[in-house]
Amino acid sequence: MLDTVPLQSRFLDHADHYARWSGLAIGTEAARQLVTMRSGDIAMPLVFAITAFGLCAVGGVLLGDALTLRPQEAVRTASLAPRLVRDQVPPRMTPLLLLQAASLVALLVIGAVTASADPGQAGRAGSVLTVTCEGLRTSLGPWPGLYYSGPMFAALAVGTPVCVWALRRIAHGPGDDQQRRDRAWAITGAWGLLVSSQVLLVAVMVFVALTERACAGPLGAAAIVALCPLSLLGLFTFGWSLVTVVAPRAVDDEAAREGIPDDE
Repeated sequence: MLDTVPLQSRFLDHADHYARWSGLAIGTEAARQLVTMRSGDIAMPLVFAITAFGLCAVGGVLLGDALTLRPQEAVRTASLAPRLVRDQVPPRMTPLLLLQAASLVALLVIGAVTASADPGQAGRAGSVLTVTCEGLRTSLGPWPGLYYSGPMFAALAVGTPVCVWALRRIAHGPGDDQQRRDRAWAITGAWGLLVSSQVLLVAVMVFVALTERACAGPLGAAAIVALCPLSLLGLFTFGWSLVTVVAPRAVDDEAAREGIPDDE
């Protein structure tokens, strides 16, 4: 007779891993399907693909957190010191992710304010940047106006509050310090994937638009230079976030070896 109890226990012990990895796999496949869909607009499939990947990563991590087994302690002790969310999240990367998110929102707002309708495509209001080039009005695009930034804003509006709620639930819920920190790091990494992937996409859109016909002028050149550090930060945080979602304990252990003190 097969002993199914140990097998079931092992599956539940690693259910959070399977959920996180499944979220990344589903997000990758969804992004592949969306980016190859037929469309007269090359940018919108990319927007949908990046948005779907980020949301699937967040969904997989949240599902994994819900499936995480809580330790069954015979005697529970309570500390008088309140648990804070900031004590559970990565101390070095969280400020960078917050800075990146603020930069993304600022870029999307600037894009929405400066965008105009594409004269060659009906129904694409807020999809190009109109400039004067050699005395003629010229449309540069794709530009991250509301036509493209709408799905990005929606993804941030959905993903950010859910991740914050999950982090608060982890900070005030059961579990030992290491387990809470692993779960919090995984959620932070998933949110980082959502934010950094969109930052990279917006940076690419702005770069392509401003270099399309060399009509952007000195202001456009300054914008490109300013986007370079943000793009490098986006690449770094995307890689860190991906590794953190896959194996949060490994990233946490590496940080501890570098001298980051354990959270009390």
